[in-house]
Amino acid sequence: MRRGIVKHYTRDGVTIVWRPGVCIHARRCFHGLPAVFDPSRRPWVDLDAADLEQILDQVSKCPSGALSIKRNEVGPPPVGVRAELVPDGPLVLRGELTLALPDGGEQACVGTTAFCRCGASGRKPFCDGSHRQVAFKG
Repeated sequence: MRRGIVKHYTRDGVTIVWRPGVCIHARRCFHGLPAVFDPSRRPWVDLDAADLEQILDQVSKCPSGALSIKRNEVGPPPVGVRAELVPDGPLVLRGELTLALPDGGEQACVGTTAFCRCGASGRKPFCDGSHRQVAFKG
């Protein structure tokens, strides 16, 4: 599995971070900007294929957080959390939060995090895309 892999693609002071181990294969990146995100190409991300603002807008639509944006300049961290219920899919939280674990530990969630709503994920509490296989509606 590609759980520990993290790839970085940098352009103009911005880094697009890709974590394939959390990808739920919603294909929003590919369908939104196929010239930039082409899974048949290696590397599959080409930041020179579109305007940077278009790329940042598309990356912000990633429902799992597999794609995220890191601004390379120093500044204050983002404040607040935004929650989005994806139709027939996960609960997506955007922002910075601390997840309290059943064993008393904590896990930092920064950027975009997709939580399972269907109950079928093999990575609970995180979404792994299983909602498509079980035809989750909600």
